[in-house]
Amino acid sequence: METTITARHFEISDGLRQRADTIMARLESAAPRPVSNHLVFDVQGSTPSAEIRLHLSQGEVMVATGEGPDHRTALDRAEAKLRSQLRKAVERPRRVRKPAPDQV
Repeated sequence: METTITARHFEISDGLRQRADTIMARLESAAPRPVSNHLVFDVQGSTPSAEIRLHLSQGEVMVATGEGPDHRTALDRAEAKLRSQLRKAVERPRRVRKPAPDQV
C-alpha cells in the first residue's frame, strides 16, 4: 500500500514521522482492502491540524481531520475519527444484487 506523509508550512520531526508511520500501519490493518493513504499535517493560524485520506479498493475515500494543541494530538484525534468511520462502514449492510431470472 502506498503511504504519503506531507507537511505544510513546517518541517516534520523524526519522532512525528515515526508516530505517523505506526498509525498508518494500524489503519491499514483495520481497513478492508486499502489501496493508498495520505496524511497531511498543516498549521492554520496557530492551530496544528492533521488530515488522513484513506482510499479503499471499491473507490471509496474516507477522510478524517483532527485539530489540537500540537500535531501529535491532532493526529490521534484524526485517527480516532477514521477508526469510527471504518467501524461503521464494516457494520453497514451491503446491498447484494439478486441474479436475473432466466428468460424463456
